[in-house]
Amino acid sequence: MITFQNMLTRLLKKQQYGFQVDEENLSFAKRDELDADHRGLCPGKEGRNECLEPQVERCEIDQLSPRQDTPHITTWEAGWNVTNAIQGIFVLGLPYAVLHSGYVGLFLIILAAVICCYTGKILVACLYEENEEGQHVRVRTSYEDIANACCKQVFPKLGGRVVNCAQVIELIMTCVLYLVVSGNLMFHSFPQVSEKTWFITAFVILVPCVFIKNFRIVSKLSLLCSLVHFVVTFIVIAYCLTQLQQWSWKKLTFTVDFEKFLISVGVIIFSYTSQIFLPTLEGSMRHKSDFVCMMTWTHLSACLFKTLFALVAFLTWGNQTKEMITDNLPFTLRFLVSVCLVAKALLSYPLPFYAAAEVLQNCLLKLGSIEGKVLILRGCLLLSTLLMAMFMPHFTLLMGLTGSVTGTAMTFLLPSFFHLKLLWHKLGHFERFLDISILLLGLFCAISGIFCSAKGLILALQKRYYNWP
Repeated sequence: MITFQNMLTRLLKKQQYGFQVDEENLSFAKRDELDADHRGLCPGKEGRNECLEPQVERCEIDQLSPRQDTPHITTWEAGWNVTNAIQGIFVLGLPYAVLHSGYVGLFLIILAAVICCYTGKILVACLYEENEEGQHVRVRTSYEDIANACCKQVFPKLGGRVVNCAQVIELIMTCVLYLVVSGNLMFHSFPQVSEKTWFITAFVILVPCVFIKNFRIVSKLSLLCSLVHFVVTFIVIAYCLTQLQQWSWKKLTFTVDFEKFLISVGVIIFSYTSQIFLPTLEGSMRHKSDFVCMMTWTHLSACLFKTLFALVAFLTWGNQTKEMITDNLPFTLRFLVSVCLVAKALLSYPLPFYAAAEVLQNCLLKLGSIEGKVLILRGCLLLSTLLMAMFMPHFTLLMGLTGSVTGTAMTFLLPSFFHLKLLWHKLGHFERFLDISILLLGLFCAISGIFCSAKGLILALQKRYYNWP
């Protein structure tokens, strides 16, 4: 009988999803082109060894990514990007999730880390195909390419368009959320200035995002964001440790409020989502074979950190735990943490913004479009997030509704479905069972999340327009 430890080891082992690309995997036509390019780049050299490695790397970019001027990022830089995505502001809501789910919530924090790490790996595995020598060759570059490969026999382009729409909606909503968070926090800290003024101030600060050209810049901002996040959590945990005498394990129970529990599940799951960025991120890595290891240690560290943070904070405040744990802090600490969270929100904004801009550019603009058109497109995207943050009513509920559809689909449903569709004959019984189980779990989370969010949105609209109690 397979133990849980063996299943977990098999799930996270590196060799199963290792990828590599070398010259032997290229077609004969590509080899001829490689040989011709080599002679042009290395004149006067009889052999090929001196320029072989750089040229293989360049041909990989030519074959799979039309943008040859994009610098590659290191494994550490890729790890900071993933950490930025899965250690976001949602972490501050985890203690509130534990309030409504108890020990079950702590278990879900661990389970969600394992599942999201796994779906991220199998999504990137779908970018590769095995050649005659049994080596993995990267033949796709994006989430869109994977969807088109799955639907090519029925609707060749429909799958990619649906995925692109879901990606753009999810990414734009995430950008708007960061603006809303920064505006709300500054307004509560300095109420003499209107909330819309703070939105506009944040917008002005974020204008340079329009000029970001590659993931290397985003990676450096993600590093700063992670450092700010560590400062915030250090302040919260340090304060909790000063209240150690108030801790009581009796506060943790196995009782669950089902409707609030479903909301807690959504908070926990979406605190780990990074799948939207992964195909582009993995394509930007200098050493793609390190991707699986990077995913493992980023999710493992996030799991340990989130579990500890949620447990310590809940033990400190118990039933008084609020939706944002920072609201439980004394005024002085709350002000300091609020300023840090604004900085974190603004530093987190470039990652989803850059990803959304890349998707829109690939869909709407032709390769080689003049830079002016790209800047106009990005400027319109930035402005649209500002307008949505300022004028969209009940944004949190609306984001919960769209997130239940797009977030669950991009994180659970589509990676599992694509993995089964493209690699069915190469998967063992355990992998098939695991993918199908995640698929069913994703459907449950999506349906329940849509129900709860739609119910809350309808009640809020009734109170606003009809003054219903």
